[in-house]
Amino acid sequence: MEKNYIDINCDVGEGIGNEESLFPYISSCNIACGGHAGDKESMKRVVVLAKKEQVKIGAHPSYPDKKNFGRVSLSMPIELLKSSIGEQVSALVSILQTEGIALHHIKAHGALYNDIAKDRALAIVFLDAVKQFKEGSHIYAPYGSVLEEEGLKRGFKVLVEAFGDRNYNSDLTLVSRSTPKAVIHNPVEVLNHITTMVKNKVVNTLNGTEQKMDAKTYCIHGDTPSALQILMYLSNELPKQQIYLIS
Repeated sequence: MEKNYIDINCDVGEGIGNEESLFPYISSCNIACGGHAGDKESMKRVVVLAKKEQVKIGAHPSYPDKKNFGRVSLSMPIELLKSSIGEQVSALVSILQTEGIALHHIKAHGALYNDIAKDRALAIVFLDAVKQFKEGSHIYAPYGSVLEEEGLKRGFKVLVEAFGDRNYNSDLTLVSRSTPKAVIHNPVEVLNHITTMVKNKVVNTLNGTEQKMDAKTYCIHGDTPSALQILMYLSNELPKQQIYLIS
């Protein structure tokens, strides 16, 4: 049976405080850097812990909107958004430099992530905001997104991301968190969801259709209540499916 190697990432530094429990079971993390959550102290704490656990570190910028946890699209001047994104990533990178760690990737958060997946002009704004960090780092982007397309066009290294704990619509958008079936809480269902994507290169959508999906990194949200239970289960069960965490 063919072996498959994947990255599993978690959004962290968002005030939950469960990083120490999660890190043994993941290979990369996305650290909130002040837009929707986080500050210098939280970034420093999580960076030190990730370094100890040998978890690759990414920046997790968002719309500057802690009130709504970055989950609401903001209409704001382009230059202000660009500078905010750049400042957020720079804040984390300055901490990484003091710890002697390279930035592995950049992954947008929440509404910004969803918006730059489908809005080409906004995707270009995002890429312009982070182009100073292009050397040596990756962009995490949804499969088939304009962010993936524009990133590759501009010479970024892009890792396609899928969500292990979220259901998809038939157009490959994520099911809205305002609906009961947006998040997959059951570890067995998460395992089946990921295994189907990894082995068959398709995702089973909420309306019962199969859509093509070819991803290299899979997200389990750190604020999903059953995140640790899910990750522990995956750690045991994925190798039985010949799926392993990439080193």
